[in-house]
Amino acid sequence: MIVIIDYNVGNLANLKNALDYQGLSNRIVTRPEELNGADHILLPGVGAFRPAMDQLREAEMEAVVREQVAAGVPFLGVCVGLQLLFDESEEDGRHQGLGLLSGRIVRFAGEGLKVPQIGWNQVAWQREDPLIEGIADHSYFYFVHSYRAAVANPQDALGIAEYGEDFPAVVRHGNVWGVQFHPEKSQDAGLRLLKNFAGIRPA
Repeated sequence: MIVIIDYNVGNLANLKNALDYQGLSNRIVTRPEELNGADHILLPGVGAFRPAMDQLREAEMEAVVREQVAAGVPFLGVCVGLQLLFDESEEDGRHQGLGLLSGRIVRFAGEGLKVPQIGWNQVAWQREDPLIEGIADHSYFYFVHSYRAAVANPQDALGIAEYGEDFPAVVRHGNVWGVQFHPEKSQDAGLRLLKNFAGIRPA
């Protein structure tokens, strides 16, 4: 059972449809106590970092997310959900995140670069991992974002993409993963990634 956190930020319908299409058991939850006993947890997100983090706290999800991660439950952040995993973001000021991965969220800074990045981009795998098993190196995924992760530990970068500069498109630390792209909009590669996540055993 994959639990999808609904905190009023995120494209839940398409993500749920992608899981349903593959016959992967899932449900959307809105209350923190519904995370207890979850086999896998998905944190979606669209829009800006601060409102998303505010909504997560308002839904009283922050503490229980930390508890579930500490208990070894596989956890996947998607798009802004990836960004919330880090210590802080510089979007519209300086704002604290969940701190599950070390680093910060920064704006793309390439000269003459069109921001946000919208569209398909390739991801180069940095090592083997169960999340990306069976997905070819340099596969294309669909991105929509103006900010990127700056990881404190390079080993946390599982997949790298390039948009004016190299940036982590997939991250992992322990039982926490994050993807900057939208797997639910990334056709076969994205569907395979979600299926792989569903197959990861709790720590």
